[in-house]
Amino acid sequence: MKLLVRGGSIAAGVGVARGYVDILKEFCTSQGVEVINRTNPQDNSFDGIWTFQDDIAPFAPQILLIHFGVDDAFFPVYRSEFKENLVRMVRSARAQFNPFIILPTSHTFDEPYEMDAMNIYYRTIREVCMDLDCEMAPVHTFWAGYLIDHGLNNLDLVQKDVRLPNERGHEIFAKALSLKLEYCISRMKLRMDQLKSLA
Repeated sequence: MKLLVRGGSIAAGVGVARGYVDILKEFCTSQGVEVINRTNPQDNSFDGIWTFQDDIAPFAPQILLIHFGVDDAFFPVYRSEFKENLVRMVRSARAQFNPFIILPTSHTFDEPYEMDAMNIYYRTIREVCMDLDCEMAPVHTFWAGYLIDHGLNNLDLVQKDVRLPNERGHEIFAKALSLKLEYCISRMKLRMDQLKSLA
């Protein structure tokens, strides 16, 4: 079973020695799942579309994690374009290899205008998940709860460039995503068992 991650700077682990994808690999290995990371720094959802046939389709993963949003918001990619790009990637994946699809959000921001901008993209991710029956991983709400529970500020979990989590921040991403990933792995194993029984 394969999990493929396609995203931008955060999924690529920019600025850290160990990103959330590296942490998830440890969890997935114990579940018999291979992790393939096809992310690139500063890629946005347009890059996800343009490279779909090279970075995603050849691997035909059973679980696909598409993580865009922050690079889109800051470059910028318009909300309507972002939504259309997500929809196209989801539909292409479903048509070609029908994986379980996870769409995560990212972290919170202290600057109100930045957070307002990011909320637009997070709402868009929610809309796509609801419309196309994908699994949403609301990392930003998990992150916000973690800050409160541990008496921390955003600056404790991000780099100098606040768009990027530090290593501790990546651990929070991994915790939030592992919950959704565990659910998808169990569903995928059930699907595979059902197909075997029909063979």
